[in-house]
Amino acid sequence: MLASIPSWEWSEKAGAVIRKALTDKKTAASERLVAAEMAGEATVMNDQMADILISILQDKNETNDMRCTAVISMGPALEYADTMEFDDEEDLMISEPAYEKIQQTLRRLFMDSDVHEDIRRRILEASVRAPQEWHRDAVRAAYMSDNENWRLTAVFCMSYIEGFEKQILESLDSKDPDMFYEAVCASGNMGLEKAWPYITSIISSPDSDNDLLIAAIDAVVNIRPEEAHDALGHLVDHDDQDVVDAACEALGIADAFLDAENDDEDDDDDDE
Repeated sequence: MLASIPSWEWSEKAGAVIRKALTDKKTAASERLVAAEMAGEATVMNDQMADILISILQDKNETNDMRCTAVISMGPALEYADTMEFDDEEDLMISEPAYEKIQQTLRRLFMDSDVHEDIRRRILEASVRAPQEWHRDAVRAAYMSDNENWRLTAVFCMSYIEGFEKQILESLDSKDPDMFYEAVCASGNMGLEKAWPYITSIISSPDSDNDLLIAAIDAVVNIRPEEAHDALGHLVDHDDQDVVDAACEALGIADAFLDAENDDEDDDDDDE
């Protein structure tokens, strides 16, 4: 039932329901997997939920799918804590001790070669959302791997780790659609100017699938917000509502960014 309702509309009992599903081994495997996916939502994530997810991740008797889902669900909490820097404890999903425990556990398991490859990849993808010193070498090694899954993980991680402009641009020439998609996302997150021709090509092509198109829309704001209206204006009449919503949101962000820049310039002029 919870899976069919937006998380911001969940009742106060939602967290307890999800925790019970995760800890009760009598719960159907498919339902436990759904519960693990929902556990990462901001409305239910807390230290107790994080402990449950860590226990699942470390449990060798759990399936790989369950362990992978558990670790991915910790990613948003890590990113939020890293961004907020624990300035306001009441506004955090997890406490600083919980954050440190998760980071230490993820690094230890990632470095353990006995842990299944799929789980180690998901650990890297989740933990990199709150970058640590060890991530750069791990991402570089993953990108240099002959294993395409590791290379895909590496490009995903480049959305969060600076210093991989060359590798992102290389991946934009990949024939693999998943690799190309992650490279587009990374280009946008890192504001890579050299990726602009790829972004405009996606936006102007009638054959771009919606997920890729939305990633390119998001990239426009970070790369050339001043050209957002020229690049995205035609998409406000797109047939797909998700694309329309993404384009409208991007245009609003671009306008706000440019207004803020103009205000800063006016303040500088006044100072002079």
